[in-house]
Amino acid sequence: MKLSFFIKENKETWSQLETLIHKFQKKQKEISAEDIDLLTSLYKQISTHVSYAQTYFPTDEITIYLNELITQAHHILYKEQFKSKHQLAYFFKEYFITLIRKRHLFILFAFLLFFIGALSGYIAVQQDPLNVYVILPAQIAENVDPHRVGEGHDQISNPLMSSAIMLNNIKVAIMAFVGGITFGLFTIYAMLYNGLIVGALAAVFHQAGKSYIFWAYILPHGIIELTVIFIAGGAGLYMGYRMFVPGSYPRFKQLRISALESLQLLLGTIPLFVIAGIIEGYITPSQLSLEAKYAFAISTLLFLVMYYLYGLSQHYKSLRDHKMSRAFASK
Repeated sequence: MKLSFFIKENKETWSQLETLIHKFQKKQKEISAEDIDLLTSLYKQISTHVSYAQTYFPTDEITIYLNELITQAHHILYKEQFKSKHQLAYFFKEYFITLIRKRHLFILFAFLLFFIGALSGYIAVQQDPLNVYVILPAQIAENVDPHRVGEGHDQISNPLMSSAIMLNNIKVAIMAFVGGITFGLFTIYAMLYNGLIVGALAAVFHQAGKSYIFWAYILPHGIIELTVIFIAGGAGLYMGYRMFVPGSYPRFKQLRISALESLQLLLGTIPLFVIAGIIEGYITPSQLSLEAKYAFAISTLLFLVMYYLYGLSQHYKSLRDHKMSRAFASK
């Protein structure tokens, strides 16, 4: 069966389940026993559609859509919809990681854009140190001094600095995300430009023989900070991509779906930005040795890796439980 025929033949049934799920999620008072029976029937019917799609269209968006649809129905049927505090825990323990996994190519592309920008900035300043005044904002270019890095931090209010840094980083992420509505063009610019700044600064410190110190002050907060900026950038790029390639849905509906998913990715980064802001306000300017700061940076990397692997393990556990429930329901 061709994909177009498969969609045309079953689209009405999927829409019916989608409407019913929305009704349950809104907890409307008019939910009846007939609604529950219909939900059960549609769940069993569309479960067979999921199996078919996974077999013949494993990489198509329709398979992802059906998986998500049947998962929502499963949660309602088996009373696995959590209350608000449990929903929040579920989001960060599992769902956020599954979103990252689904959109990893766009996140990697955001990283690649940043890397190209950083490499360009580094090479430009290495070839001509005066290029730093062209690349960096005037306030940064005029005040950067590799020989004074780390000075004066004892006079800085750490809580205020942490808050300011956190808000600035969230602003960068929001700009990268919102850039998706420009068909991703502004997101591309944001990734390239922020990479350009980091690369230019790295070159300035390298020329002064201070690279070891520079990275000791960047990496403790930078590993988390840059990772979540890449995630936000990937969310914006995905939204821009869907404006070009709407897939099986009308362009406006596909934009709405992709924007909602991308927004969830962005919201998932906020706690990580809070952590990065606290680190940048307290750990980065501290009197810890450079070696201790590098060790702390490695620990943040391990934290991100462990968080990602834990989220995946929770996701695969849910899939196993879901398949067992579907097998039981089909009997």
